[in-house]
Amino acid sequence: MKKIIGLVLVTSCFSCIQNAQTNPKENMSLSAGEKSIIAIASLTAKGDLSKLKTDLNTGLDAGLTINQIREVIVHLYAYCGFPRSIHGLQTLMEVLNERKAKGIIDEPGADASPVNGQSSKYERGKRILGELTKAPQDGPLTGYAAFAPVIDTFLKEHLFADIFERDVLTYAERELVTISVLSAIGGVEPMLRSHLAISLNVGITPGQLNEFMDIIQSTIGEKEAKEAKEVINEVLKNRQSQ
Repeated sequence: MKKIIGLVLVTSCFSCIQNAQTNPKENMSLSAGEKSIIAIASLTAKGDLSKLKTDLNTGLDAGLTINQIREVIVHLYAYCGFPRSIHGLQTLMEVLNERKAKGIIDEPGADASPVNGQSSKYERGKRILGELTKAPQDGPLTGYAAFAPVIDTFLKEHLFADIFERDVLTYAERELVTISVLSAIGGVEPMLRSHLAISLNVGITPGQLNEFMDIIQSTIGEKEAKEAKEVINEVLKNRQSQ
């Protein structure tokens, strides 16, 4: 009997170790920096500059560099427009000046590396989009892209080449920015659904998406969090059934 119990325990422990090795990130929480990225992006998208000042300070204190935060605010203009992005950058400038006056010297961080432009921006953007979606991009244009091919060009050349190709932020961090903005502005469920799927592709876990939803609720509000939760649950359910 003791031998049987011992065998069961050994098998169970082996299974736990194997699962941990298979899914090393499954139980990982969002870092303090990632939480700040979500708050900064969503508040900038909403235009809540007074709250944004507080969370910019929190992000800098958490170890985000000036260039990382600047890149977050630049990235989000593609989803909520130049006015929100520029106001966010102006707010960041104010915060940095206030901190400097207090004797706080913040880390500038790395600049974006030069881009290897051996292929066209369209081809580079198409390659990056394929990496993010894990889907081939060689078929004929469909839907809105076929109806207005110029927007397909803009998306691939500018959004996915000019912006996503910059290395100041990782793909996962850029997706956190993107889903934060889309959740904050609301009414864009199809795009939010697509970027939540991409988030899972680039290493964001279901548990981290639940954390994300909690941050949206505490930072932006119940309504936005509820709407985001519905889409998150749908995306996770579809992913599990595949």
